[in-house]
Amino acid sequence: MFSVECSRLRFLIVDDNNHMRRIIRALLHGFGIREAYEAEDGAAGLEAFSSYSPDIVITDWAMPIFDGIELTRMIRQPETSSNPYVPIIMVTGHAERRRVSEARDAGVTEFLVKPISAKALHQRIVSVVMIPRPFIKTATYFGPCRRRTPNPSYTGIERRGKGLAEKIDPVRIGDAMRLDR
Repeated sequence: MFSVECSRLRFLIVDDNNHMRRIIRALLHGFGIREAYEAEDGAAGLEAFSSYSPDIVITDWAMPIFDGIELTRMIRQPETSSNPYVPIIMVTGHAERRRVSEARDAGVTEFLVKPISAKALHQRIVSVVMIPRPFIKTATYFGPCRRRTPNPSYTGIERRGKGLAEKIDPVRIGDAMRLDR
């Protein structure tokens, strides 16, 4: 298992449930994370995202004003977002296949079903830090590659090629961290 030095990472936790925010914050502190900002809804989350420039966003799905899917779509706008490449971990009580697909198609990097465990959260953090997925830019999507494993024999209609999609290689969070933190 990978080990990640988390103390210099900056997190943003967006959840309308104060108790859930405290649980996630406590887990993050247990991993050695010192900077974890909180927001109680999507609008406050977007404002906090702009203010604090987090390295990783952890967001709930169902929230007032706008939900975690809408927040993800706003963050993933390369023209207006301060960091459209930020890893986003979606935390939700909904594990239905269509919801996982919807989150993936909005640009969520990792998906975590409630109730969460320290081990599962740590695995998602390690994944986004140590094994970043390339980003894809098409006419209708910008975000992490939705394909977990490459399949060179795939010949279907959605095969990338012919200039329809631009692949952007990821930058590891640890490599991109400022030294002044």
